[in-house]
Amino acid sequence: MSEQIVVPSDRDVRGTLDSPESDRCVVACPPHPQMGGSRTDPRLRAVSDALDCACLRFDYGPWDEGRGELEDVRDAYAWATDNYDRVRLFGYSFGGCLALVAAARESAAGTPPERVVALSPAARLTEEIDAVAAIEEIDCPVGIVYGERDTTVDAEAVTERVRERGGRVEVVSADHHFVGQEKKVGELVAELLSI
Repeated sequence: MSEQIVVPSDRDVRGTLDSPESDRCVVACPPHPQMGGSRTDPRLRAVSDALDCACLRFDYGPWDEGRGELEDVRDAYAWATDNYDRVRLFGYSFGGCLALVAAARESAAGTPPERVVALSPAARLTEEIDAVAAIEEIDCPVGIVYGERDTTVDAEAVTERVRERGGRVEVVSADHHFVGQEKKVGELVAELLSI
């Protein structure tokens, strides 16, 4: 069961809430909106399908070079924390970078997620939106899943930092898009989110 959600925000942030009857929620951040990334992304759907809790998949508001999109993640996270007892963050590619940076900012604000998992995260979007730098500031468990043949993003830079801090890293024999492996990746991400 799914329901449509309008996230309270200064921007137009809309989402789909899957399996809302739970005390736990994962906020799922889509890939780059200018590259077709949206809440209907097959990797986000696969993660949502594999979870045993609610999942808020959302679309970013109007393009704002990462700054507004980061606020969209934080607004979606705030909505989830207002409506669920336990909240975790997940993101893919562009959304993976945003999930990690949002987790760091929420940690600094004293409201960290229970855990954050990124699938093939971009290492850096701007000087202020840097996933590698954010890792040290995150006050919760961190997990990374990436494809060993990924040439789209520098997931290895993020992965190295996560390993240094004792986070869990899983490598899949795939490129950035995990074509034909969505179910496998969804289950692996769901496992990391549930540990």
